[in-house]
Amino acid sequence: MKDHYPTGAFSIGETVLAHGLMLAPMAGVTDAPCRAICRAHGADYTVTEMISAKALWYHDKKTAVLARISAEEMPCAVQIFGSEPEIMAYAAKVLSDPDTPCTRIPAAIDINMGCPMPKIVNNGEGSALMKNPVLAGQIIEAVRDATALPVTVKIRAGWDQTSKNCVEIATIAASLGVACIVVHGRTRSQLYAPPVDLDCIAAVRQAVDAHIPVVGNGDIYTAADARHMREVTGCDGVMIARGVYGNPWIFDEIIADMDGIPYTPPTAYERLCAAMEHLEKLIALKGDYIGVQEGRKHLAWYTKGFPGSASLRAAIMQAETPQEMTALLTPYLETLKEMDRDNAL
Repeated sequence: MKDHYPTGAFSIGETVLAHGLMLAPMAGVTDAPCRAICRAHGADYTVTEMISAKALWYHDKKTAVLARISAEEMPCAVQIFGSEPEIMAYAAKVLSDPDTPCTRIPAAIDINMGCPMPKIVNNGEGSALMKNPVLAGQIIEAVRDATALPVTVKIRAGWDQTSKNCVEIATIAASLGVACIVVHGRTRSQLYAPPVDLDCIAAVRQAVDAHIPVVGNGDIYTAADARHMREVTGCDGVMIARGVYGNPWIFDEIIADMDGIPYTPPTAYERLCAAMEHLEKLIALKGDYIGVQEGRKHLAWYTKGFPGSASLRAAIMQAETPQEMTALLTPYLETLKEMDRDNAL
């Protein structure tokens, strides 16, 4: 029961989230290096990029790689998506096995009912399941019966403004024994456009049993945003998505705010050092070419707001090799170091 823990804490199965802080699953962003970095900065819990249950069914090797979890990311849940109960159950069983493609047993199996992207919803998957409560319940039940791990679900406010049925879906999920419900306070039709409907998150929190944690998600970029969501909705925790773009320190900031201690944001020099470390992790995991290609967007996010950042980001997007990235970033790093030294005088 969450009442046994300090403010902000709750549990998912045997995993206690001390501050109730989750890293959202984001395709192409929250891969293993990103998850490890966010854990190091205070994220209590991470979730993999979404995994296609059907791809696992057909033994797709690339999908199995996406499911890999390192020790430094734990506790980490694996998120699956699909629209066929038996295939979703198969994926849950495979990912829960001691020989799981995850390389270690995940903290939970998370069911994606929130992805709004056309290629997902056009197959009846992701947030399209919000339109079919019966099928949503069948999937949750099938996954629950296929694994001994906690089962969680991520949903949206609804399909569109005329069909906000998150309370109905959440109530079904709760009745089937899910261990946590994450609510993104937008409809599918909104995609990621404002506003976030905090009333929907509050309504879910009020509708389901208090022992089932309800986590709010949407537009959390600062500690103040996280505090506001908690205060308005009564949610047990928050899941942070785009707020981590180039800013894994957001978890440090929120923890400091919750614990009532001062928070000092990183300097530009510290941010660029972290960006370069992130790039190194990507290259180590994915090789030179893919590591640089995928690292570009992260470096652009980390360096946003730097002196001359527009031209720096343009150069980053043109770099093709680790050597080119190093040649570009090293002198800039020295410039930032000098600026920090001058500011300290």
